[in-house]
Amino acid sequence: MAANVPEPRQYVPLTCHGHSRPVPHIGFSSLTKDDNYYMISACKDGNPMLRDGKTGDWIGTFIGHKGAVWQAKLSHDASTAATASADFTAKIWDTHTGELLYTLQHNHIVRAIAYPRYESDVVATGGYEKKLRIFNLPDGKPHSSSPSNTPIEPVALDASSAFEIGEGVHKDSIKFIVWATSGVVLVTASGSTLRWFDTTSRTCIKEEVLDGEIKSCEIVESAPGYSDSKDIGGGKPVLAVAAGKSVYFWGGDAFDDPIKNFKLSHGVASVGLDLKGRKFAVGEEPGTWVRVYSWDNGTEIDVLKGHHGPVWSIAFSPDGRLYATGSEDGTIKMWKNCEGFYGLWKGASGTSLDRSAE
Repeated sequence: MAANVPEPRQYVPLTCHGHSRPVPHIGFSSLTKDDNYYMISACKDGNPMLRDGKTGDWIGTFIGHKGAVWQAKLSHDASTAATASADFTAKIWDTHTGELLYTLQHNHIVRAIAYPRYESDVVATGGYEKKLRIFNLPDGKPHSSSPSNTPIEPVALDASSAFEIGEGVHKDSIKFIVWATSGVVLVTASGSTLRWFDTTSRTCIKEEVLDGEIKSCEIVESAPGYSDSKDIGGGKPVLAVAAGKSVYFWGGDAFDDPIKNFKLSHGVASVGLDLKGRKFAVGEEPGTWVRVYSWDNGTEIDVLKGHHGPVWSIAFSPDGRLYATGSEDGTIKMWKNCEGFYGLWKGASGTSLDRSAE
């Protein structure tokens, strides 16, 4: 009788090539029709990329930045993408054509950008100017003044056209921005401090100093139909933050309700949260590994090896069935987070997967 072979704890990751420099940020879209979704990556090579979220297949590259791209976000319907760059601009792109729609001019490096939860005509930006700005994009997409086959003419918006929130409050560069579920509150990560701002009064309403410089600050949310009241956060979005040697999680409509935090034995460069699987993954710093911990008792349950540089960003897919890691080594790896067939994984045993963008 054949001996029982234990199920492997993890699947061989899919590796996405194509970038030529470090990848500081990755993110997934919401679910689109047929339960598909997309992944977007920022890169210091100045060329953010759009990929199929399930397979990692390259779809396109947004060409136009003249400096490192620090962050890239997709709108709620994945129709547009927003990027923040060291070339003193943020840009808005059409994800179907790859064309540039808007250039948001700043006076210094832009590190952070964010859409409200269900809007694509508003973005918040922040960076080395230490200013939190909100841009209202003009109604209607830019269009060409020439025949239909010619490229559209992007609109340039100066920083003076935006309005500032919390003037003079930030003392360090703004590296992350998230819109709370309510749509009224903005949360920023600057230095070691998280701050909550009311966009109506344009004032800071709360701040909290964490265990060191904040390296990661992202919303974790399951798609409708995949969330449940038994999930972490009660089926609602959760704010996940990595700072120093600690990870923090907040809930509530304004992300101001502390849910849990963990003090780890090592520095943390990034954090991702599996709401349904009740575990969290962190990129260790210094180091190149991703360590996975139990939400319920904080014990280490897995170690993911394969990157050759620090892991700066971790994101779970909207259905929770995989997660992706972006690294200093210029690659993105996708890790299966479910049983059986999914994406390019054929089954439990799996095979070595490697996809290259052209």
